[in-house]
Amino acid sequence: MTLTLFIGNKRYSSWSMRPWVLLKALEIPFEEKIYFFKPGTVQQDFLSFSPTGKVPCLHDTPTSIVVWDSLAICEYVAERYPNAWPEDIVARAFARGASAEMHSGFFELRKTCPMNVALKAELEMRSEGLQKDIARLNALFEEGLTRFGGPWLAGTEFTIADAMFAPVASRCRTYGIQLEGKAGEYVDRLFQHPAVQEWVRGGIAEGAQYYAGLP
Repeated sequence: MTLTLFIGNKRYSSWSMRPWVLLKALEIPFEEKIYFFKPGTVQQDFLSFSPTGKVPCLHDTPTSIVVWDSLAICEYVAERYPNAWPEDIVARAFARGASAEMHSGFFELRKTCPMNVALKAELEMRSEGLQKDIARLNALFEEGLTRFGGPWLAGTEFTIADAMFAPVASRCRTYGIQLEGKAGEYVDRLFQHPAVQEWVRGGIAEGAQYYAGLP
């Protein structure tokens, strides 16, 4: 299996960050190819490697397998590297549910706090929707850490669930969002993970390139 991961700006692309952090955290070899966002919903040059014209997109050669969408990429990786999910069936079910919830929810957090790993800002107002998203993060993280003992969301090992919430840790740091108790400690621990820190350093170093305002 020879993997190539096509990603957008490390400064802005939360969706690209997720499978990239997973591959790095699990020490799975891959090649990265960065394509910077430009104005417009669909990037015409992205269509050369992605059927949707979006990132991330994973190519597995020489099988000619192409996988798009961050969660689908993570699931594909887990087929080859089962430790990408927790071994315990209960923890695995929780990790899958949490990952899918992140994939399909938390819209107010995404809208109000767009990804920018180089930015430091304080939110002047927090809408009701954002407060609900923050409360849900607190509850979800507290549940996972309490049920499975930590230090990661579904147990002792870093898994897809942690990679899916890596951009949340970045957003919390960017916008001064403090979670409570175990949840807050988890967010700090996740942000300090070597793979997350490597991504953040890359995003800061690349500068403010074109940005399409993607979540």
